[in-house]
Amino acid sequence: MKAIVHTKYGPPDVLQLKEVEKPTPKDNEVLIRVYATTVNRTDCATIRAIPFFMRLFTGIFKPKKQIPGTEFAGEIEEIGENVESLKVGDKVFGFDDQGAGSHAEYMTISEDKAMTIPKNITYEQAAASTEGAHYAYNFIKKVNIESGQKILVNGATGAIGSAAVQLLKYFDVNVTAVCNTKNMELVKSLGANKVIDYTKEDFTKDEEKYDFVFDTVGKSSFAKCRPLLQSGGIYISSDLGYMAQNVFLPLITPIIKPMIGNKKTASPIPTDIRGSILLVKKLMEQGKFKAVIDREYLLEQIIEAYKYVEKGQKTGNVVITVEHNSKT
Repeated sequence: MKAIVHTKYGPPDVLQLKEVEKPTPKDNEVLIRVYATTVNRTDCATIRAIPFFMRLFTGIFKPKKQIPGTEFAGEIEEIGENVESLKVGDKVFGFDDQGAGSHAEYMTISEDKAMTIPKNITYEQAAASTEGAHYAYNFIKKVNIESGQKILVNGATGAIGSAAVQLLKYFDVNVTAVCNTKNMELVKSLGANKVIDYTKEDFTKDEEKYDFVFDTVGKSSFAKCRPLLQSGGIYISSDLGYMAQNVFLPLITPIIKPMIGNKKTASPIPTDIRGSILLVKKLMEQGKFKAVIDREYLLEQIIEAYKYVEKGQKTGNVVITVEHNSKT
């Protein structure tokens, strides 16, 4: 089969399109014929091993898993003997932040990490509906959101941001979205109540006070966003931040809250992928969630796709379509 392989860490140019052996599912796994995948921030960090401590999990000197890719959508072609919830022919999708190996014509994954695609949802839409929604939902789970609260979403047109706006609409809160001029109508259509054009004004100077600030692109900081928070307000970022501050601040800010206006940060580290995707699947079935897709590339064009994602200017998701031939 064809697969994208990286035998060393580095920029997108380390990726190579190769013929490799088709995988065989273990007893608890399914073999998926991949029709769509994505290139996202997680993938870009994985091939570069950034931050450096990631190598403790991915391989110190070279990657343990040489086929990247975290999101997937496709059809099951074979199942392990212990698989019970899925069958051959099922159309499935999912996400594995530890690496699914989905930048290939075929992949294997454990039964619990794949679920059936809702009817009338394309492979491309399904593949693009998981990573961003997973991180967005974990923002929401880490705080006690109540109907009517005010939440600001910075980076509202990225994969995480566009998912966050839709999920927050589902939870009936008042959303202020920060984006550029060309995407203002898009974020309004996703459910934003108010839009700030960052090309024309500094959103951190907004006079509105918010219960939560979700920095879904990691391009701001708690220090800059703290004036936006009302007493008891919480800041969460999708990025580790300068010197990994967003890992340590959640431990520090609860202690010093009286000195910083009773405001704090929450940990950006996400959990429970399956729970996130189950919610998104339900919302897709109800017509209340649709992944935003910026561009589509073929598997053979994946280096170009990575380079585009690394520019940090994409709107929503970048999808990779996988075409199969008789040799696979």
